Amino acid sequence: MNKAKLYHQLAPEAWHEKGLSKLNQLICVLILLASLTAILETEPTLRAMAPGLFTALEAIFIGMFTLEYLLRLYAIGEDPRYRGVTGRIRYIFSFWALVDLLAILPFFLGFMSHNNAFLLRLLRLARILRLARLGRFSQAWSALASALKSRTHELLLSAGVAGLLLLFSSCCLYVVEAAAQPEAFGSVPRALWWSIATLTTVGYGDVTPITALGKFFAGITAVAGIGIIAMPTGILAAAFSDALQNKHSS
Repeated sequence: MNKAKLYHQLAPEAWHEKGLSKLNQLICVLILLASLTAILETEPTLRAMAPGLFTALEAIFIGMFTLEYLLRLYAIGEDPRYRGVTGRIRYIFSFWALVDLLAILPFFLGFMSHNNAFLLRLLRLARILRLARLGRFSQAWSALASALKSRTHELLLSAGVAGLLLLFSSCCLYVVEAAAQPEAFGSVPRALWWSIATLTTVGYGDVTPITALGKFFAGITAVAGIGIIAMPTGILAAAFSDALQNKHSS
């Protein structure tokens, strides 16, 4: 396969037929299998049953992903933006090329961390992040990025409103609950944890107001939290729908 055909097979934006090329379909399957293997490997009983299996599978996946990375680096010269040595260096530091590189780095870094259990767990988790590579093959990611960009002002405004409400409810609970529960509401930063849990409608229940005024402000905060969560959700949903419609119409 020459460079031009390889580029059209590997670059989703260069593939003019419907869906993905056969090669990119295979890569998607490999990404899913590699991520599933990384998830299963975190289970100690499975590692004990087949101690060498996961290492062998990871080596196979890394070999394939490394070959894919090198092939992309070779074929990317067909893109006018990345021709020549300087163009390929520019490509190496592009977003998706860095994601590809991060997908294979944990394997090689693992050889330097056998005596560090925390680092080993972190590297195993990093392998699951290979799923992010699927974003290269999906129009939904670009539509989401477009939606976020088009609604930046509205999202920042809703975040500002949420921040003000968090601070206001924390101050109110500090005033009315500090005397009754100094451990939980003895300062505004302490009360802030309760406000976050309530405003996001999580409601862990580890900290609750006990005074009448405290319960009153807690009720207002809880009801306001529903509207605060709904605001950015509605903004994003509308923007995402508009972005997808624009892509289909173009």
